[in-house]
Formats: sequence, C-alpha cells, structure tokens
Amino acid sequence: MDRRRFLQLGVTAAGAALAAPCARGQETVDAVKLPRWRGFNLLEKFTDQPNSAFVEWDFDRIAEWGFDFVRLPMSYRCWSEPDPARWLEMDPAILGQVDDAIEMGRQRGIHVNLNLHRAPGYCVNPPAEPLDIWADDQALEAAAAHWAHFAQRYRGVPSEELSFDLLNEPGAIPKDQYLKVHRRLIEAIREEDPDRLIIADGLNWGRVPVFELAGAGVGQSTRGYDPMRISHHRASWVGGSDQWPEPTWPLSEGDGIWDKERLREEYILPWQELEAMGCGVHVGEWGCFNQTPHAVALAWMEDWLQLWQEAGWGWALWNFRGSFGILDSARPDVDYEALGDHRLDRAMLELLRRY
Repeated sequence: MDRRRFLQLGVTAAGAALAAPCARGQETVDAVKLPRWRGFNLLEKFTDQPNSAFVEWDFDRIAEWGFDFVRLPMSYRCWSEPDPARWLEMDPAILGQVDDAIEMGRQRGIHVNLNLHRAPGYCVNPPAEPLDIWADDQALEAAAAHWAHFAQRYRGVPSEELSFDLLNEPGAIPKDQYLKVHRRLIEAIREEDPDRLIIADGLNWGRVPVFELAGAGVGQSTRGYDPMRISHHRASWVGGSDQWPEPTWPLSEGDGIWDKERLREEYILPWQELEAMGCGVHVGEWGCFNQTPHAVALAWMEDWLQLWQEAGWGWALWNFRGSFGILDSARPDVDYEALGDHRLDRAMLELLRRY
C-alpha cells in the first residue's frame, strides 16, 4: 500500500487552513501528566449509519456549562470503505466535518480528542472487520496510514487543542500483539508530527494499564464502567443483563461488595502505579445506561467522580445526548427540564459540574 498516495487523497484546503493559524509557538501539553480535561463523547461518527456532521449547539452547551473536552469516537467507514482494497481511499467532504469539529472546539477552549473506535482491522463492536489488525499486517498498515493522514492533516494544531486516541478498547489480546500494533501506530503519527499528543487505551477493554508502554511518551486511557451490573443494567447488547436484579449502590455481588473502596483498589491504584512511571492517565469513557435507577446511578457516579478528582484525572462521559447522557437519555424516573428540543437531566449535569 502506498501511504503517500493515501495522504494525497485526503488533504483538503480546509485541513490546511485549520492548521495554519496555529503555528504560534503555543506550549504543548505533556503526556507525563495529562490535564484534567472533563467533558463528553460525541457520537456523530461513531458508526457510518448514520454518519452525521458534528453539532455546533453541542459545543456551545459544553462550553457554557464549564466543560473543556470532547472525545470523538469515530469509524473509519465514515470516510473510507470496508473493502480492504479501498482502505487507502477517503472522502474529503467527510473529513471536512472532522475539521469543523476541531475548529468548533478551538473557538470555545474545548480540547478535541480523535479516536478510532473502528479502525481497519478492529472494532470492539460488531460487525467484525474483514481482516484482523492484531494478526494481519495489511490491516495494521492501513490503520497506520489513517493515523499518518490525520497527523499530516493537523500538523501545527497544538496538542493543547487536539490529541489522538489510537484504538478504542483493545480486548483480551496477547500483550505482544497489543504492543506491536500500538508502537506501529505511534511511529506512523510521529513520522508526520513528532509533537502530537497521543493516548492509548489500556488492555482488556481499557481496564488494565500497559506498563510496557510507559516509556513511549504517550498517555493512557482507562474506563469507568465497573461494576457492569450498575453501568449496563438491562443493556440490550450485554447478554443476560436483562436477568440481573435491580442494582443498588453499594452493590452486593456473590460473597463480595462493590463500593467506593473496591473501585479505588481495583481501578485507581493500578493506574496510579502507571502514572508514577511517567504516563499520564485520562478516563476516556464512563457512564450509566438509562435502566439503572436514577438515584443509584448518581450515587455510583459520584463515587467515581470523587476518586478521579482525588487522583487528578479528567474524564469524558459516554455520552452527551443519548441513553447514558445528560440530554435525551429517556430514563423513566427523571424529572427532565426542557431545553429547546432536548430534555435535560439537571441533577446529573449539576453532579458533573461539581467535579
């Protein structure tokens, strides 16, 4: 695959214009200690159906309410094709919508984090990719080419405004495969933009820090979904969750108890050990599906928020608008506040704003 051909296909005037005003010597952030960015995941390019433009109203509200971070989990199929023979092609009009999101963030002091939720060769969600990034070099080189393109496209945009999150939630794969893939993607980005802030999701769907990557000069992203019996109660995509009893917080599970101290022991201390090795930590996703009782969800969320505040880590709620979010979540037990065409969970918003 000719990566130079790929780059030539997608670099638009819009992308060049976005980078041009940024060559002003602004100080970049440091992967050793990531800023405590707090905000939301925006899902307009989470899948290619639908494949929507990012919404300026969202950026306005996020800034108005005092948040400073958006993560954009994206599928490469929004601008490219699932056919491996066409993985190096891209649609400049769709990439222009990514340009627009970065610019909307910049204008409002919101850091934008680009994430490949679906890369050539891997996605945590179905459908399966035609090739496997962990085992197939064609898929790996295609993913590297996508990241090289973004690195070239946004070279000059300072890392205080834009970062890259390599692959969403690598699963239970051998560590050597994880390291091979991530080191190649890091290399591809740095060939085009040595100063870009890069973040890597941990292993086991973001739950487990990768200490072997601590010396690579990248941050790492963890998750805040545990215990799943709280966060994914009756979620249709989690088999058996419709049979779980209605959750409480703290939560009894078998012979054990899930509470704030267990969260600290299992999900804060290991990541603090990573941070002590010179690797910044951020919580790229967390949240609670709309079938958990609202009071339980808020109590569980506050314990996580207190732990992350103590650790000095930022976070991004999944999502902004939708079944985990503060807007239009369709929870059956919330007294919503009208906000234009949207319904606001004011209690959840104010909880987030306190932290």
